[in-house]
Amino acid sequence: MDPLQSLSPLAPLQPLMEPGKASTEAGSTSFSDLLKQAMQEVSDVEHSADQEARNLMTGGATDMHSAILAVQKADVSFQMMMAVRSKLISAYQEVMRMPM
Repeated sequence: MDPLQSLSPLAPLQPLMEPGKASTEAGSTSFSDLLKQAMQEVSDVEHSADQEARNLMTGGATDMHSAILAVQKADVSFQMMMAVRSKLISAYQEVMRMPM
């Protein structure tokens, strides 16, 4: 079995809100909720990679290719999270430098 076929495709991006609409509508998601959800997804991917690596080391049913792919996916997810964090911090610092 090709390990690349077992990877789930990325979900299409959904708009955060429609232009011109207020963000106070019922059912709207706050920015902090989106960040928490993204961090939880990264945590889940890292946990899955850890489990794959443990299965590989203990002689479980995991083959080496799927374990390596899981670890790489976790690494890329973590790097993306850190890049977003850096951008958020730099945006915050830029706003704090603005004269009032």
